Amino acid sequence: MATIEELTALIEPVVETAGFELVRVSLITGPSLTLQVMLEDPATGQMKVDDCAKVSRRISALLDEVDPIDSEYMLEVSSPGIDRPLTRLKDFERWASHLAKVELADGIQMNGAERKRFQGPLLGTAGTDIRIEVEGLGEVSLPFAGIRTAKLLLTDRLIAETGALLSEEGADEIEEETADDESELRN
Repeated sequence: MATIEELTALIEPVVETAGFELVRVSLITGPSLTLQVMLEDPATGQMKVDDCAKVSRRISALLDEVDPIDSEYMLEVSSPGIDRPLTRLKDFERWASHLAKVELADGIQMNGAERKRFQGPLLGTAGTDIRIEVEGLGEVSLPFAGIRTAKLLLTDRLIAETGALLSEEGADEIEEETADDESELRN
C-alpha cells in the first residue's frame, strides 16, 4: 500500500491542474477505509460542492489506473471547512490572529514541565516555527515539523471572515416541489 507521502505526490498534480491547492491527504481507518482529500480554492480557502465533485472524478480516475491502495476504500474529497486543519506553514500566516489549537508529537520543556498542547491566537511564523500566544506563557514558538495536529477554533469572528470570502451566488434561489411532484425554481 502507498504511503501518505506517495498518495500526496500522486494526487497533488491533479488538484493543482484543476486550479486548487491540496490541504491534506489522510487515510482514515474505521468500519471501512477512507482516503480523505481536502482541497481549497486559493482565493477563498473554501470549495464549492461542484468543484469537489469535479476534482473527485479526476482523482478517482487516476487512482483506478494506478491502484495505489491494495484494499477496498472510499474516496472523500472535501473542503477543509471553517474550523479547518492547519497543515502547511503558510496556513499559520494566513490565519494569524485567529484562535487555534496545536498539539505537538513530542512535548517540549516549558517552565519546568513538559507540554504538548497549546491554544491561543496565532501570531504567524518565524522561519520554520509557528508562533502562538498562550495564556500564562505569552508568545511561544513551536517547531512546525513537530506538530502532530493543528486546527482553527470556531469563533464568531472566524465565521464572519470566512463567510465574507464565499460567494453568495444562487443563495436567493430556492428549489421547491410542487403538488404534481415537479421541481420549480423560485427567486
